Order: sequence, then structure tokens, then C-alpha cells
Amino acid sequence: MPGERSVHKHKVPTLGGVGIFLGVSLVLTFIGAAMQTNHILPVLGAIIVLFFIGIKDDILVLSAKKKFLAQLFVAAFVIMVSDMRINSFSGILGIQQLPYLLSVGFTVFVYILIINAYNLIDGIDGLAGGVGMISTLAFGLFFIISGHYGYALVSVALFGALVPFLVYNFSNRRKIFMGDTGSMIVGFLLSFQAISFIHLNQVHPDSLFFDKAPVMAVAILFFPLVDTLRIFFVRIVMLKQSPFTADKNHIHHRLLELGLNHKQATLLIGLSSIGLIVIAAGLATYEHHLYLAMVLALGLLLFSIPFLMSRSKHALQGMKKISNLFF
Repeated sequence: MPGERSVHKHKVPTLGGVGIFLGVSLVLTFIGAAMQTNHILPVLGAIIVLFFIGIKDDILVLSAKKKFLAQLFVAAFVIMVSDMRINSFSGILGIQQLPYLLSVGFTVFVYILIINAYNLIDGIDGLAGGVGMISTLAFGLFFIISGHYGYALVSVALFGALVPFLVYNFSNRRKIFMGDTGSMIVGFLLSFQAISFIHLNQVHPDSLFFDKAPVMAVAILFFPLVDTLRIFFVRIVMLKQSPFTADKNHIHHRLLELGLNHKQATLLIGLSSIGLIVIAAGLATYEHHLYLAMVLALGLLLFSIPFLMSRSKHALQGMKKISNLFF
């Protein structure tokens, strides 16, 4: 049902995550078994737990505490079974190898951060699905290029599940939302890919992003991370509210206020994400601290576009004309 904060006007089913879960789990079960990849089983176990937690939340509503405990459990479970974790900061801030317990704790934090950051951007048609497709495609290309086909399977499965979801998410007559079921599963799978991306690069000195993997992972997931940090800053520092208070201060809300529709806002954010990923990949030869500074600066500039556009009617009209070519 549309509520006070909703941008939709009519009743919309929120069980799109069921389709995403089925698509991903079937691919991982049958093709994963054929490929005999060791990490598939814990990933399947984790998304099954998140599926049932999400279904209950979408239908009956669960407390934030119960959802957090479920996320904590699946993150710890996958780390313990697969031993896939962030081992090092790659020299960022002078920090190299992490002690085992600190490595596990930090990796759990990364899982929970990305899952909830992804959930928070699910506010307009196509945004969460589109950002998810871009991110999983970026991780998948790296896994394929570097020969890690078992991990690429997770990327391909998620990409394939999001394509039909977006068709219905953009539909006017048969619209569906992914709900918490979908956002938690997709957020978890993106977390797993990001952590695997960092781990696999760090343990192979001849890899493409050996000491740059953490920064590249941040570039791939920049939009949900920066939007979450920004919204928490606005709520805590500027509005003196709880960081979990719902409002309309997200970047996508700002784009709607500028007069863009859902497809146009999603297109702008998607193009910005792709641009940042491509440029970040090209800058990976720089020293890691300079690389981090350049990625952060470029990312903040790109996602400040909604606030810069509000001061330029010509820029806004230009964006609308470009988006009309696609939609």
C-alpha cells in the first residue's frame, strides 16, 4: 500500500524477491554442482535463510533487530565455512595484514554495511535492480578475466535474475517491487562478490588489482555506500534524528524533486556508476593512496550532480533530453 513516503500511487506486490531467489538458487544449484565449486553451498545456505526472513518481513513485518541478527548469522556462517574474508587493507592508512579475529569482524561489518546500504537505495523503479546489475556485471567481468569461473557463476546468476525483475519493476500494468526478500538477497550476493574480489586479488600478487582491490570494490559499490553515509550524516548531524528515521533525503529523491521521472533518475545514477567504475579501473596503476583519493573525489563529484543540476536549468533540460532517447 502506498504510504506517506511512497513515490508510487497504487497497491504494488512486494514479492519480486521470490523470483530473484528462485532464479539465483536454481542456477547455483544445478550449474554450481556441475562446476564443483566449494563456495556455492554456503552461499546457497545463506540466501535460503535470508529468503525466509525476507518473506516474513514482506508479509508480516519483522523488527530491525531480528533482520540484523539474521544478517549477522549468514555473514559469520559464510566466512567460517568458506574462509573468504578481507585479509588486509593493502597498505591503506599504513595497514597491511589483519589479525584473524579482526579480519573476521571487519568482514562481517562489510557484509552488514553493504546489505543495508543496498536496501536503502530501493526507493524508485529500477534503481536497486539497475545498480545491482551494474555492480554484479563489473565483478563478474573481473572473475571471468582472472579465470575464477565459480565466482563468476554467482555474478551471472544474479545478473540473469535481475533482468526479468526489471521488466516487471518498470511495468505500468504488472509492476512488482523486490521487497526486503530481494534487497537482502541481492545485497548479500553483492557483499559476497565484493569480499571475494578483494580476497582473490590480495592472495594473488600478479592479479589485476593486487593492492588496489579494496578501492576498486568501493568504486563498484560507490552509490549505495555514499548515499547511506550521506543520509546518516544528514539525519544525525543536520536533523538531530535517529539514523534509521525514514525520510526523503536520498539522492534519488532529490532527482525526483528536480522533475526527473523514475527512469530518468535511474538512468542518471546508472551512467554515473558505470563512469566511475570504468575510470577507476583505468586509474588503478597509480599509488594506492592517490588512487583512493582520486576515486573518492570523482565519485563524490559524480553523485553531487543532482545538487549541481538544481542550479542549472540548462543542465537539467539536457539530462531530460538524453534520457528521452532511452525511454
